[in-house]
Amino acid sequence: MPGDGKIGVLALQGGFAEHIHRLTAMGVPCSEVRLPGDIIGLNGLIIPGGESTTIGKLAVTYGLMEPIRQLARTRPVWGICAGAVFMAKQVQTSQPVLGLMDITIQRNAFGRQASSFEADLDVPFLRQYQNGQSSPFHAIFIRAPRIESVRAGIDVLARLTDGSIVAARQGHLMITSFHPELTGDDRFHRYFLDLK
Repeated sequence: MPGDGKIGVLALQGGFAEHIHRLTAMGVPCSEVRLPGDIIGLNGLIIPGGESTTIGKLAVTYGLMEPIRQLARTRPVWGICAGAVFMAKQVQTSQPVLGLMDITIQRNAFGRQASSFEADLDVPFLRQYQNGQSSPFHAIFIRAPRIESVRAGIDVLARLTDGSIVAARQGHLMITSFHPELTGDDRFHRYFLDLK
């Protein structure tokens, strides 16, 4: 990742502490983002899981929408679960969104909290982070969204066995429906750090 800046984690609501912990354990400089000034000098931004409507409303209130969009023009941004909804261009509910990725996404597509589940995903590109060996990525889904459709320029990174898209990339922008920060596997974080 270019430059000497740190990785920001949007800390308005949701699971930001887990990402700070993961990045710190990896030796990656990081900081919490709550105000527009916190974005200055960042090399990238993680938008954590939580409640997408709340995250959107707070981002509007604190004047973060345009600064995040500006950052996303040149730096990697990764949305996890609610963060993925917040990054989408089209959401099947009315709420503030950044409109960064050309996808349609459905909130809570797999059901409520009680319907949360785990699944092993076949993600071949993660081999580069485990000496060429391929092992499934154990993904944790909590009130997870599903990527309903993707347009040109979107790379699908992972699917469930039923074909549901649960991770995608558009250039240096990435979204996952699941929560890599809740596992002991840092491969998705390492992949994010390599996005250009």
